[in-house]
Amino acid sequence: MGRLKDEVFFQTLNDYFNHYLPVQRCASIHTIKAYRSAIHKLLEYILKKKNIKLNEVGFEDLDYETVDSYLENIVKEQGLSQKTRNHRLNSILSFLSYAADMTTEYMIYHSNISKIPKQKVESKAVEYMSEKVVHTLINQADTKTKKGIRNQFIMILMYDTGARIQEIINLKVCDIKLGKTPTVMLFGKGNKTRVVPIMEYTVSHYLNYLQIYHKDENEYSKKPLFYTKRKNIIQAMSDDNIRKFLNQYADSARKICPEVPEKIHPHLFRHSRSMHLYQHGMDLTLISQWLGHSNLETTLIYAHADTDQKRRAIEKSMGKNIIGEIDIPKYIIDDEDILKKLYGLI
Repeated sequence: MGRLKDEVFFQTLNDYFNHYLPVQRCASIHTIKAYRSAIHKLLEYILKKKNIKLNEVGFEDLDYETVDSYLENIVKEQGLSQKTRNHRLNSILSFLSYAADMTTEYMIYHSNISKIPKQKVESKAVEYMSEKVVHTLINQADTKTKKGIRNQFIMILMYDTGARIQEIINLKVCDIKLGKTPTVMLFGKGNKTRVVPIMEYTVSHYLNYLQIYHKDENEYSKKPLFYTKRKNIIQAMSDDNIRKFLNQYADSARKICPEVPEKIHPHLFRHSRSMHLYQHGMDLTLISQWLGHSNLETTLIYAHADTDQKRRAIEKSMGKNIIGEIDIPKYIIDDEDILKKLYGLI
């Protein structure tokens, strides 16, 4: 490839992605992947636009005109959204901010790119399902089968916790605690964790699920809560698996309830639970914290509540609607040894 024209540029990139983001900022692998992709695509654009090789790229190539034309290109030529454009700009600015902190002479590059305006992004209406649709969808699972019981419990847990799909997939048996206030420990974006309460009806379905899929596990087990087994090897369930059965259930549910959306995706459960709580009078500040959002709009006051307070707020808002009306399958917990294991007694 030849000698690097700007060795500091590549050294700074290396430090930024391999030390600053993962170690100092504790950024998630998803954040790092997105930032790296944004810089990579910018460099590809520079190589093509200036007809140079990668080893010839340096800080001086990240000028206002080049970056601005790159951002314009991804919208007009590639058809990407303004939201994606703004994210790419933020990624570039983040790297240049780091470079400026390391070497003051690079502050000029960050200053120049900071002058590129972000585009206004129109907010879309929140897509969600009615309580009737959620109830109908959850009841499509065939609870006479093991797989049906598993799929139904996944839907119930997604709805009750408002968890993101990746948070559901990441769950281990030990992440659900059955104390005075039953809770789930969720691991969300940016490696952030939050504890959310689960309702009594969810606990009942959970105990039933454990009897079938984790009969020999205790409450400290680190095995994936939802898993697939191939060639006797247990692996955490994939989101594709969940999306597949959701759309299968949607097809059958639509015959009973025509308002079921054409496309069902896991995040709809999160949106739906949030909207239902709001419609039933739950305070937006509690909903925001419950969802694990980093910020509230500036007009709102931050609220901090323990899990028991959150549980009482949810019960007051909704009682036992939707899931509370769903019958628990025929598998009933009646094994004292299982209960003892769950509570760490044996």
